Amino acid sequence: MPQKPARCFTKRRAKAFSGPAYTRQEYIHGVPPPKIQKFTMGNPHGDYDYVLELYVMERGQIRHNALEAARVMVHKYLSTTIGDTNYLFRVRVYPHHVLREHKMMAFAGADRLQEGMRQAFGKPVGTAARVYPGQAVLEVRVRKEHLDHAKEALRRGASKLPLPSRIRIIPLKPELQKSASQ
Repeated sequence: MPQKPARCFTKRRAKAFSGPAYTRQEYIHGVPPPKIQKFTMGNPHGDYDYVLELYVMERGQIRHNALEAARVMVHKYLSTTIGDTNYLFRVRVYPHHVLREHKMMAFAGADRLQEGMRQAFGKPVGTAARVYPGQAVLEVRVRKEHLDHAKEALRRGASKLPLPSRIRIIPLKPELQKSASQ
């Protein structure tokens, strides 16, 4: 069965997110595991000059399959262009929030057969990460000569996420901070 669109899980005009936040998954039976395979890729022991963060500009929920699609896109681009030992890539959020769906019949004439229960709790269909404005979702650490490739990788990864996002570049070394401010 295909996934429902995000508007089914998010109330745009409400101040809070749709539904309560669930972090204790042991109370909810049958929660599917997140599709994200790895959260840290590349060389964690390298000496890097810059941190590039992909941060979101609106509050919202990012499903686990969208995070995995962005992770695959960024990792593939970086490993083919600059090599596996020249970067450190991290997914900074974890999909804790359980998405629930009230299963209904979805064929022609189903409206005559089933009305459905109002405000039903629903069954778990996936997980999502709740993010807030300014929160970093993806992070890449690179040397100065690979800065443009890292920007392009995060730009490609941002196209897989449902929220508008920007790239923040942070120098790690003091001499780079001085040259950036001049």
